[in-house]
Amino acid sequence: MSKRLLSLIKHNQNHTHKPKSLEGITYKNPNVKLLANEACEILWTHEQWDQTLETRLSQESIDASEIADLVFDRIRDVELGIKFYDWITHRKYCSSLDGHAYSSFLKLLAKNKLFSEIEDVLARMKNEEVLPTRKAFDVVITSYADSNLVDKALELYNFVIETYHHMPDAVACNSLLNALVNRGGIEVARKIYDEMLERDGGDNNCSDNYSTSIIVRGLCKEGNVEEGRKLIEDRWGRGCVPNIVFYNTLIDGYCKKGEISSARTLFRELKLKGVLPTVETYGAMINGFCKKGYFHAVDKLLAEMKARDLIANVQIYNCVIDAQFKHGRLFDPFEMLRKMLDSGCEPDIVTYNTLICGFCSTGKVEEASRILEQGIKRGLLPDKYSYNPLIHLYCKQGNIDKASDLLVEMTERGHMPDMVTYGTLVYGLVVRGEVDVALDIRVKMTERGVVPDAGIYNVLISGLCRKGRLAAAKQLLAEMLHHNIPPDAFVHATLVDGFIRNGDLNEGKRLFELLVEEGIDPGVVGYNTMIKGYCKFGMMKAAMSCIKRMIDRHLIPDEFTYSTMINGYVKQNDLHSALRMFHEMLRNECKPNVVTYTSLIDGYCRHGDSSGAEKILRGMQSYGLVPNVITYSIIIGSFCNEGKLAKGALIFEEMLMNKCTPNDITFAHLVNGFVNNVPAAIPEKENGCLEHQNFLFLNFFNKMISDGWSRKAAVYNCILICLCHHGMLRTALQLAEKMTSKGCLPDAVTIAALLHGTCLEGRSGEWKNIIACNLNEQEFHIAVKYSQLLEQYLPHRISPKASSILHSLVEDFKSYNREAKLLKVSVNY
Repeated sequence: MSKRLLSLIKHNQNHTHKPKSLEGITYKNPNVKLLANEACEILWTHEQWDQTLETRLSQESIDASEIADLVFDRIRDVELGIKFYDWITHRKYCSSLDGHAYSSFLKLLAKNKLFSEIEDVLARMKNEEVLPTRKAFDVVITSYADSNLVDKALELYNFVIETYHHMPDAVACNSLLNALVNRGGIEVARKIYDEMLERDGGDNNCSDNYSTSIIVRGLCKEGNVEEGRKLIEDRWGRGCVPNIVFYNTLIDGYCKKGEISSARTLFRELKLKGVLPTVETYGAMINGFCKKGYFHAVDKLLAEMKARDLIANVQIYNCVIDAQFKHGRLFDPFEMLRKMLDSGCEPDIVTYNTLICGFCSTGKVEEASRILEQGIKRGLLPDKYSYNPLIHLYCKQGNIDKASDLLVEMTERGHMPDMVTYGTLVYGLVVRGEVDVALDIRVKMTERGVVPDAGIYNVLISGLCRKGRLAAAKQLLAEMLHHNIPPDAFVHATLVDGFIRNGDLNEGKRLFELLVEEGIDPGVVGYNTMIKGYCKFGMMKAAMSCIKRMIDRHLIPDEFTYSTMINGYVKQNDLHSALRMFHEMLRNECKPNVVTYTSLIDGYCRHGDSSGAEKILRGMQSYGLVPNVITYSIIIGSFCNEGKLAKGALIFEEMLMNKCTPNDITFAHLVNGFVNNVPAAIPEKENGCLEHQNFLFLNFFNKMISDGWSRKAAVYNCILICLCHHGMLRTALQLAEKMTSKGCLPDAVTIAALLHGTCLEGRSGEWKNIIACNLNEQEFHIAVKYSQLLEQYLPHRISPKASSILHSLVEDFKSYNREAKLLKVSVNY
């Protein structure tokens, strides 16, 4: 309750008389009750009820105020009650209403939650120095609490105690406790509960089992399950839990806290005591097991529910579906829907939204769309939570048209797109390069009352900067400020970075300094952007000065700061300074990332020290960091440039073993190295991490060179062999196309390699749709030979299929030639 409401009921402290007790009432005139009933009938049935009622009261010589409390008690229609109140309080010759009449009217208003009218009545009562009854306060407090007007209910509660020296009744107190617990005010609730217990007794029983249950629930909600259990034991004795409601509350508390073993112990205990678990009990246990991913236990509980003829509700199934997606458990979502329906549980929109979100999280957009269609067919109304995941995924996959169609459909169904929806679409359009369309979306969302946030502006500004449209980007920043949307550090950094990317360091610097002068903190992100700009232009002293300014402003450089500086020094061929910065990074307990190590590797490679670069590579791996394609490509290029082809090939195979997909730069380093240099001898067990591996690339390269293949054809085919052997058929096929465009046509070894990769992917039955094969008989024999060599590298559990296919092709070729010869002989004869 606001201070205004409290002031309405607090009486002036300087009046001398105390308010009279209003808890009992007697009527001198025996006709009052009959006349009150008659008055209610008149109110209900007569259009000119005021005149009729005035006449009837005059006949009995009774003032309207004498029957007011009874009329308010009997009238259920609050509008009639208000009309009667207005009439009775505005009559010329009417006595003032007493506390009972006001209290009855307050109860009528409270039951109908007309809080503005309650305040008006309390104000009038204050002026007339009349107090409501405690029972009226009980009803009003309950109404405020049930309507989540907790502060107002709490102030009324305190006023009742202060004025009447009594607690409100159990219903009012419990409503207040429940509202406090729901709002997270367990401390205040616990204080009231203790006061309820202290004042309990006599005629004023203001607490009951429900009061304790509410507090236990509040404690469990805050994670204080043991405290809740102790409260139960303090009231009913150690080891005693009075009923299933308390068991459910404690079990749910333990499960939400992640203490599954404690929940399971209670679950067993209640069954041993003969207490029957309810759907809520099983729901709490299943929710706990789902969070841990214990799906075997979940299945067991669902089966137990079925055996007890308990139907799992939709909330339980929704929880199970969501958990299976989050834990990556393989299951058939469509079968889960059928299972729900067969058990008599009707899926709701949350079920379908959970399925849609789950499918979208795994990139299965078609399945998610099917689920949406099924939900609509079942008569459910999709909401923004149905559409947003699909729109996001379509944008992520670059299908902006489909995402736009869904946005239109969503709007037509009466669901206004929110910030998430628009933000997703704007991001997708910007990524696809359609910045102008994204800007139009921003206009439309503003027209529909959804004001873009800093995140959406940041994406738009970033898109404009990438297009070189810096003036438009600055205009967007001005628009943000005009709409009182404070730009965050990322917006500033994006605009500064945009100028630097387009070669205008001075403009970027000017904007950065302007922001600082206006008292806007660029944050670590902003300073990092400026540092990156200085490093890009080789201004390392200015970059160091920027770091000093950061520290002076109590901003701590992060891994991006150090990595940018290290990369800047490397680009200036200053490896010594790069290493100095790296050691400073370690001293400041800032963990290097892949970019940091890759820059150092690049530094060593630029100095022709590929061995030093490899030591850095092994160092980063020992810290659990996984090299990326740039890391591997740099070090492979360095080894190849230095003529250490064996090392380069071994690192390439390691790259593939670690499932890192190479790119055109990687291939170019290998091709140039092996074409322009003579391979060095391959020492035994040269590389520690590959010492137990057969060196696929090198063995096949030497074999092809000894068989008379050109270096270029040999290296390309060795790359294809390695890609296919390590499950990268798609990359191999793309490389095969590029080989052809560079004049290196597919040959027998190429076909053997691609067929090997196709069979390893389990697609041997469709190899003709994947590989274009135009070999002659001799080339088929060569392909068989190399295929058999390749199969020596297969794990024992995988059967060789590629050679079998090639053998059958050779036999087909021989059979065709025999038939051709016979046909020729027949014709000649």
